[in-house]
Amino acid sequence: MVLVSIDDHVVEPPHLFDGRLPAKYADLAPKFITRADGTNAWVYEGVEIANVALNAVAGRPPEEYGMEPTSFAELRAGCYDIDERVKDMDANGVLGSLCFPSFPQFCGQLFARTEDKDVALAMVRAYNDWHIEDWCGSHPGRFIPCSLPAIWDPQVLADEVRRTARMGAHAVTFSENPAKLGWPSLHSDHWDPFWQACSDEGVVVCLHIGSSSSLVITAEDAPIDVLITLTPINIVQAAADLVWSPVLRKFPDIKIALSEGGTGWIPYFLERVDRTYTQHRAWTGQDFGGRLPSEVFNEHVLTCFIVDDFGVASREHLNMDNVMWECDYPHSDSTWPFSPELLAETFVGVSDHDVDRMTHLNAMHHYRYDPFSALGGRENCTVGALRARAAGHDVSMRSVNPDKVGAHATRAVDLSVPSS
Repeated sequence: MVLVSIDDHVVEPPHLFDGRLPAKYADLAPKFITRADGTNAWVYEGVEIANVALNAVAGRPPEEYGMEPTSFAELRAGCYDIDERVKDMDANGVLGSLCFPSFPQFCGQLFARTEDKDVALAMVRAYNDWHIEDWCGSHPGRFIPCSLPAIWDPQVLADEVRRTARMGAHAVTFSENPAKLGWPSLHSDHWDPFWQACSDEGVVVCLHIGSSSSLVITAEDAPIDVLITLTPINIVQAAADLVWSPVLRKFPDIKIALSEGGTGWIPYFLERVDRTYTQHRAWTGQDFGGRLPSEVFNEHVLTCFIVDDFGVASREHLNMDNVMWECDYPHSDSTWPFSPELLAETFVGVSDHDVDRMTHLNAMHHYRYDPFSALGGRENCTVGALRARAAGHDVSMRSVNPDKVGAHATRAVDLSVPSS
């Protein structure tokens, strides 16, 4: 197996902005601080941002999962250190990774709130330069660059997409529902310069769950399990917006990825949009030019899964050229460091052709990503080859609160499995 994950996350290191800003803006950059109680925060425009490592719990016992950690001392180094991240990827047999941001929020909401938009743009550009050149560029062939959007202005946003595309970024993160952030919805022509730039440059627009700064929840007193269960519903809503918006019909080359949304819901969703169209178009006025909504969805929309046995079992109802895999490192839904073993169970009875498409070929195609050339051939990119490189790398679970987990504070992990 060759594994490419199209949804992981970076915990930004303290030095991110060092040397990245014009001199007149250098003092305005976000600052990484350690509070008196040992917790960390970013400070930007006088406001402390506690989201230094939201849900970055890789390597901790499940008893300690949560929406924190609150300090780097509680993190695996692979969350924020690029060299350690690559070692963690090797140990999991993962060749490539697309990493979404953390403290600036999924679509740069932090910088979009900056009153001086020249400052805001300087911050976005500095972040993107760091992400492309340092985070992705330091290990050629191992990462898929994904730029942060200048979301407050569609033309500025389009210009930044074109700039970062020239630097090799063929993905950009965007909001699953910009209307919830106070901007025009996907049904508006407000975003047309952005869509056009992405279409022209071959840049995939990534809509990550939670990128509208909201998640589906039923009641204030509902347990966290309800929110976790319903997280893919955010993406179902985004999919409905996309299908009925003019975007997919107006920009025939656009590709939009529904990041961390799963795939098991798609067959029924496609049945439902087609039924809605055929039953109601006479009075709703929708026109797909002789095609069905499901056909347009299957042409333009990329999907992914972490563990989704039902989605894989329903593959005859999916466009298998658009289905990809994700690891979600370092979050609590991640399968690290056992991704190959879990996927092997999911892929029982699945053809090698479909496995290869889901695990790496589709990602390589859509994101214009060529790791084989960078690493000297496919034989150096398999789970077995990468794990051999990671021999001796410690992936055991370690508690940051031993009193809570008692005797299980440290648990060894055996990765001495046959090469996949």
